Amino acid sequence: MDKFPATLVIDLDRIKKNYHIFCDLAGDSCAVSGVVKADGYGLGAAPVAAVLNEEGCRDYFVATPEEGAEIREIVAADSRIYVLNGYYRGFEAEYAHYNLIPVLNSLEEIGRYKNGPCVLHFNTGMNRLGIGAAETKKILDDKSVLKGKEVHCVMSHFACADEKDHPMNRTQFEKFSQIAKHFPGAKKSMANSAGAFLSSDYHFDMIRPGAGIYGLNPQNDKENPVQGVVELRAQILQTVPVAKGETVGYGASYKFEKDTVLATVSLGYADGILRSSSDKGNLFWNGVALPVRGRVSMDLLTVDLGGLPEQGRPRAGDELEVIGPHQSADKLAAAAGTIGYEILTSLGLRYERVYRYEAAVNMVASAGSISA
Repeated sequence: MDKFPATLVIDLDRIKKNYHIFCDLAGDSCAVSGVVKADGYGLGAAPVAAVLNEEGCRDYFVATPEEGAEIREIVAADSRIYVLNGYYRGFEAEYAHYNLIPVLNSLEEIGRYKNGPCVLHFNTGMNRLGIGAAETKKILDDKSVLKGKEVHCVMSHFACADEKDHPMNRTQFEKFSQIAKHFPGAKKSMANSAGAFLSSDYHFDMIRPGAGIYGLNPQNDKENPVQGVVELRAQILQTVPVAKGETVGYGASYKFEKDTVLATVSLGYADGILRSSSDKGNLFWNGVALPVRGRVSMDLLTVDLGGLPEQGRPRAGDELEVIGPHQSADKLAAAAGTIGYEILTSLGLRYERVYRYEAAVNMVASAGSISA
């Protein structure tokens, strides 16, 4: 059977380099964990964890116990795998079997988790998960509620770290610092990718980079300090001449003001190219931007070739750049009105996935081919 006419290349060497950028930021006194939740931000938790393991990473964060189980046999036996979303009901045996450490987010979870290693997550303003102010006071006033628990780490999470001067960063830092004083024997952790770039004061004992490892820019207002790790190319299935006054796609949303030629490309919102990209953004041919015209549909989108000379136009079977040297995942996301996280985690299962890695012989991957 022929391969799907779009290729997703994931550069594991760049993931390794990005990890070491955070190691350099953290210095010798601060651990650098690997956040591999959501299947490694959509790029494959197994191959990413294998690379990070080879580079000495021994702390991993996942969202669910299933995600933790997936990487347990890939990482070193002494690695710590933390489940961010808490102590799931009905999965108690899995935590024990796979040696997963729950991040406890409430007194209720603390009560259900009878004994063993854990992380306490304190809500300092994010207001999603975490032990709130009233429950925090109860714990600090009476630590007997922690009997039987080995508190490996206390943590919180910045809400606005990608805005360096946002006052909430300092407010959360001060709240967490006051709480952390009550747990002198536990590691402290607060900084995600963006938080790692705020200041070394915010690093505490462990930083938790996720987006930055996968090449997404952790600093909104600055040049990206990490390397993009994804290349996405898709084939043209057909070129279609259209006349002035004609339209393209569902809803006839785009009307052409002059004669042109369209290229119909083999990807759509089922492949992570969001419908909000309709009539927005570009694909690239030899560095030249080709604007998206009409609505993105489930399996197809169309771009306008009219800006290219006739002899320089791509044809059916040629590949266009979706993400690569001329367009980052962040840039593609901005055109769709979203963030790079959503693009990476939305990339579908139909792509031919190629993992590029210098040390391919030692690689473990759950899917896709590996090229040295």
